[in-house]
Amino acid sequence: MKYTGGCHCGNVRFEVEASTPLVCHECNCSICSKSGYLHLIVPLSQWRLLRGEESLATYTFGSGTAKHTFCRSCGVKSFYTPRSNPDGVSVNVRCLEPIPESLTIDAFDGQHWEANAQTLAHLSEDST
Repeated sequence: MKYTGGCHCGNVRFEVEASTPLVCHECNCSICSKSGYLHLIVPLSQWRLLRGEESLATYTFGSGTAKHTFCRSCGVKSFYTPRSNPDGVSVNVRCLEPIPESLTIDAFDGQHWEANAQTLAHLSEDST
């Protein structure tokens, strides 16, 4: 199923293809818990930026592998390149419009990222 979404001001829009019902992850690391991010990690081939590339800024920290992209205008991070899946993209389910009614939220212990990251690696594998 294709879902669309974007940032708060509408400058950034994307679409993502994912299964129904959606299974996403709620991470307890400092950046995810402070922003309320719900991760839907997919292969890059299942995601497409529709508009707003010029509106995006990128924040990195630590290893610099994760590319936290956000809208320069409203500050919303609707998607980013996760450190656990640098070959994929993580979409913030809370930025989908509408937010799917059928949704499973699995906990992810990002406070102990090094010990748990491998449990997410399969999510960005392209099955085509």
